[in-house]
Amino acid sequence: MNVRRDFLLLATLAAGVATPTWGQVVPPSIAPAGGGTQSAASIPDFSGIWARCCGASFGPPVSGPGPVDRRRPDAIRVFHPSLNLAVGDYTNPILKPEAAEVVKKYGEIELSGLAHPTPSNHCWPSGVPYIFFQLGVQILQLPDKITFLYLRDHEFRQVRMNRPHPAEVTPSWYGDSVGYYEGDTLVIDTVGVKTDRPLAMLDMYGTPYTRALHVVERYRLLDYEAAREGLERNAKEYSMIPNTSMQRDQAYRGKYLQLLFTVEDPGAFTMPWSATITYSRPSGAWVEDVCAEGTANSHYAPREEDVFPTANKPDF
Repeated sequence: MNVRRDFLLLATLAAGVATPTWGQVVPPSIAPAGGGTQSAASIPDFSGIWARCCGASFGPPVSGPGPVDRRRPDAIRVFHPSLNLAVGDYTNPILKPEAAEVVKKYGEIELSGLAHPTPSNHCWPSGVPYIFFQLGVQILQLPDKITFLYLRDHEFRQVRMNRPHPAEVTPSWYGDSVGYYEGDTLVIDTVGVKTDRPLAMLDMYGTPYTRALHVVERYRLLDYEAAREGLERNAKEYSMIPNTSMQRDQAYRGKYLQLLFTVEDPGAFTMPWSATITYSRPSGAWVEDVCAEGTANSHYAPREEDVFPTANKPDF
């Protein structure tokens, strides 16, 4: 019996029936300025399988404040020839002092010779924007709903199109996501990401967040020349995640997918910040990648207090 797959099916069916219990102030309407919706012919096709380059970091925006990144020169010390340590730059001015201390603490664990605990090495749902570290994503695009299927561990999230957030949002693993099209761009607004959960962090450096977290994603298609700068920067700056089942096709010259997302959380950050990720079509096949059935991080040492998700009985 594949408990993870059965859980995914049940979670999909249950996603639309949760009762809201908590909310925050968000735009009253998710429709484009001027009202109405775009015609089907004018909506870009984002569907299919996409692959991103490289490692755990989010790419910086063209301008403005960017995300927490690897701290240098600490990150030069490695335990795998192609994977840098997840030592975050706790001096990034976007971090409030309390958040900076958390990032520093996790980095010190890495530098001690162990991997710090994350949703990834503990097999927990990633949340938003942590989930964007995944190398592979499949987009299922329908008029009223968009589903994102992620390569690793059967993670998925759903976006309701042309709908507002409910007055009260029930916190959930990936939050409440609503979307609309703005010309050639898919805009997704997410609030209500759970904080009362194991390993609540928004990136692999352990950066914390609060209930005030608000993430806006903007997806658009680019020609190769327009995407090239981001691809070259990624290849130069990022380390490769080893032993992965999917990589982007280096020779691909069709349409690329760019994600620009902005994070606001006055509880953890001094200012809003943005990051970019560029996707192309993959070179390999989509394969099953189950965290709980794989091998543990080679230098992670589980502790007695660590919690891993378990299923003591079937869901049916």
